Amino acid sequence: MIIGLSIILVFVLFLPFTVPFIERNLEVFLFVMGIAAVLVSGVLDKTLLLKALEDPINITLAVIIAGLLFKWLQKPFETSIKGISRTIPYRLFLALVVIILGIVSSVITAIIAAIVLVAIVSVLELDRKSEVRFVILACYSIGMGAVLTPIGEPLSTIATSKLDVDFFYLMRLIGPDIIPGVIVFGILAAIMIKPSKKTPGLKANQGAESFLDILIRGFKIYLFVMALTLLGAGFEPFINRFLLDLNPLVLYWINMISAVLDNATLAAAEISQEMDAPTIKAILLGLLISGGMLIPGNIPNIIAAGKLNIKSVEWARFGVPIGLIAMVIYFITIVVFG
Repeated sequence: MIIGLSIILVFVLFLPFTVPFIERNLEVFLFVMGIAAVLVSGVLDKTLLLKALEDPINITLAVIIAGLLFKWLQKPFETSIKGISRTIPYRLFLALVVIILGIVSSVITAIIAAIVLVAIVSVLELDRKSEVRFVILACYSIGMGAVLTPIGEPLSTIATSKLDVDFFYLMRLIGPDIIPGVIVFGILAAIMIKPSKKTPGLKANQGAESFLDILIRGFKIYLFVMALTLLGAGFEPFINRFLLDLNPLVLYWINMISAVLDNATLAAAEISQEMDAPTIKAILLGLLISGGMLIPGNIPNIIAAGKLNIKSVEWARFGVPIGLIAMVIYFITIVVFG
């Protein structure tokens, strides 16, 4: 069984990163791997199937409803953004966008927050370098803030489900660490971004979303979270054997691989009810921070970079140093404050 799960884990971690066809059809691939994992570990039963069908419902509904609202309000929203950006100091505006998107992403979902970010960037008057930096800082904020509720992103949905905890558990556990981080990323946006029109800014590669586009996105999220539920259940024996006894600080640094692999997938493979709160906290913080370093690490990165045509090298040049500094600061915080 352990050998079979190990092979599945290797496939899950590396095939999406190396095979373009699998990367484009990630949800279906993970669903197949989830079925394989529960069959190998022998945990597939009616209760698990019902749980896998139920877990994605809330986040799927949130994605569809928020997507519809943004579709209907997009034009007045963009007009308002132009007016606000010209009314208040520009640096304050940038900071507020990063902070607000980070906080509300836990309600409107990280996916919709990333789409809103793209709409905002499309009407800004910044040079390309400044806009890339702004997008990266905002995606760090969104990726971290969305985890505060189970409807914010797949990672928080899976973590809440696997731990069998209440709606506000993650907010209580890591909210005191995440919210200051979101504010800091906003402050960094105000400090580090120096508007200049020497080069053209980013242009969104998108048209108006159709109702079908919104429904398809909702279905993909449903299948994605369902697949992660199955993967998480299937990997329980693997977790119990290899991860439970590891030092939380070791897990924190191991999770830097989230920079190149989707952090929700890693959360499904790592988190267990048998873990104590400090271990869960270390795992989540490691995943969330490093998930912003490179484009594949988190859903907001993928959406924003894809729609705004940001290259991997551009993202890494700024995202990796920021992420490494954040990892060190949070590590010191964990060591000092337990």
